[in-house]
Amino acid sequence: MAPFTGRLTKGFVFVSCGLPAARLLFDALRQGLGPDPIAQAMNRLGFWALFFLLLSLAPTPLKTILGWTSPLRYRRMIGLFAFFYASLHFVTYFAIDQFFDLQAITADIVKRKFITVGFAAFLTLVPLALTSTNRSVRKLGFVRWKRLHRLSYAAAICGVIHFVWRVKADLRQPMIFAVVLLSLFAVRLLSPLVAMAKEGSFAKTLQAKTKP
Repeated sequence: MAPFTGRLTKGFVFVSCGLPAARLLFDALRQGLGPDPIAQAMNRLGFWALFFLLLSLAPTPLKTILGWTSPLRYRRMIGLFAFFYASLHFVTYFAIDQFFDLQAITADIVKRKFITVGFAAFLTLVPLALTSTNRSVRKLGFVRWKRLHRLSYAAAICGVIHFVWRVKADLRQPMIFAVVLLSLFAVRLLSPLVAMAKEGSFAKTLQAKTKP
């Protein structure tokens, strides 16, 4: 990919990831968030946090299945946007919904299971965001860094569970997220078998060509 095309694509991805936040701000300024604007804002922010988290997990399966490598260039940016929306989701709850009432927030985390698992998802994302730089990769070493960033799957599981338990009634959206996550897991688990099959096929082809 040419440098200019790469920068253009990166800029497009960045702007696209920021559009939901811009739309939310626009709706908030024109008082278009409905009768319960705080809940609406939290719901939207939580939705996009989970959306971008799952999207950040997609490049590796896309490489495994289709051989696409270009999405890997934007995985880190998309993952940071997932953390950005998750942070706004948490801050909206902490500062606006609960107005910094630590006692009430602690009681919510302990007693309400959907908040417990949602808080766990957010805490899991924190070290991933803090170690998202190239310097962190060099400091930790690629192997340890890669192991740490597998926590993104744990965060995604907690996020989907949080969404399911939060919605309760209309489960269509959280079930779509659950199916997507299961599909990503399936590809990840089956990727060694796919690689072995490709290597076996290549070996057979090579053997056939080298036969006298």
